[in-house]
Amino acid sequence: MEEEKIFQEENKVEKKNSHFKGLFLFAFLLFFFLGFFIGVKYYPFLEKEIQNLLSWKVSITLPKITFEKKGTTTRPLTLPKETQEKEYQSEIELEKNVMRVVDDVNPSVVSIIITKDLPVFEQYYINPFKDFFGEDFNIPEFGIPQYRQKGTEKKEVGGGTGFIISEDGLVLTNKHVVSDKGAEYTVITNDGKRYPAKVLALDPVQDLAFIQIEKKVTDLSSFKPVKLGDSSQLKIGQFVIAIGNALGEFRNTVSFGVISGLGRTITASGAGMVETLENVIQTDAAINQGNSGGPLLNLKGEVIGVNVAMAQGAQNIGFAIPINQVKRDVDQIQKTGKIIYPWLGVRYILVTPKIQQQMKLEVDYGALIVKGDNPDEVAVIPDSPADKAGLKEGDIILELNGKKITPQNSLSKIISEYSPGDKVTLKVLRKKETFEVNVTLAERPQ
Repeated sequence: MEEEKIFQEENKVEKKNSHFKGLFLFAFLLFFFLGFFIGVKYYPFLEKEIQNLLSWKVSITLPKITFEKKGTTTRPLTLPKETQEKEYQSEIELEKNVMRVVDDVNPSVVSIIITKDLPVFEQYYINPFKDFFGEDFNIPEFGIPQYRQKGTEKKEVGGGTGFIISEDGLVLTNKHVVSDKGAEYTVITNDGKRYPAKVLALDPVQDLAFIQIEKKVTDLSSFKPVKLGDSSQLKIGQFVIAIGNALGEFRNTVSFGVISGLGRTITASGAGMVETLENVIQTDAAINQGNSGGPLLNLKGEVIGVNVAMAQGAQNIGFAIPINQVKRDVDQIQKTGKIIYPWLGVRYILVTPKIQQQMKLEVDYGALIVKGDNPDEVAVIPDSPADKAGLKEGDIILELNGKKITPQNSLSKIISEYSPGDKVTLKVLRKKETFEVNVTLAERPQ
């Protein structure tokens, strides 16, 4: 009885499982035929959507990644052969142009060698025991070394660069290159010829100087001058070429770059001088020690600047004086043999919002007349045009002939546009009161 009961229970379970299998098979067949019917009816639409989903691809273009469908035109990673050939030809033309400029200007670029008579010393030894044991008691290894001068000897003490601006051998360079009055200067041309040279004039304001090549009477050869360009037309990114006597050793070294900044104001030091240079050109063309005074050229072969300084602790940051600021000196030196500047006769600092806040001033612009750190550095030079006009320490010059004085348009920059003897009108602020005063500019003392 017990076995029969167990058999009946197993039979019920098997029948129950058979019912579930039948229902599962029925559901499967139902969904299969339903899906088949929908697929046949809507197949064209589904096929189109599936193809659209699968047809997108990533196409890398420069300079960004875009998504485009098959069949559309995309820019390939490598340029077409024609474009590559055009770019290659452009590079070749640029290279040829640079070489042409260098070949044309090199004969006009000179190296300047600085020599001085330096004392020559000789070494000798004294006997420290002669007072006790006499002259005969002498132990060389215990001798005390001494030095005495034995005449003088000419030695090279520095070097720089310059470039010829007239056929008779007038050379333009930096003031700090030829500022030593006790030195002798020799010019070496690109073909290796050496000429003595004398300093004609030093610019009292800008880092510029003129020296004259001294030829023998029998030397009838003329020098090739450079062509001066127009620095007012310069643009950031413009290609430039620098040529100079790099490190005072490698003559006529060429570097190539772009103008990376305009209108810079820097403080430059060297050869015992510290100067603030305004409105200079910044370039990444390498300007090394010894390049000072060399030309900065455009691709036409025109001088658009005079290389003057490099930034310490930086790579390829150099500066040049715009050639338009030099043309005035060139004209004066060729006509009169000296450089003349107008002079007001005040010592000042430019007012900025920061200076205004620190010193509690009424304005945030102008030239504040101040004295220097040393007792002899007075604010207003005695008997100067400013002194005669009644200007005092603490006055703020706001304008000169209606031109506002700012860090970008300093007092010295505005004054340089005039000549000695010119009358100008100054707008001055003194203790919260503004007034105007007429001043006749004088010639700046050398």
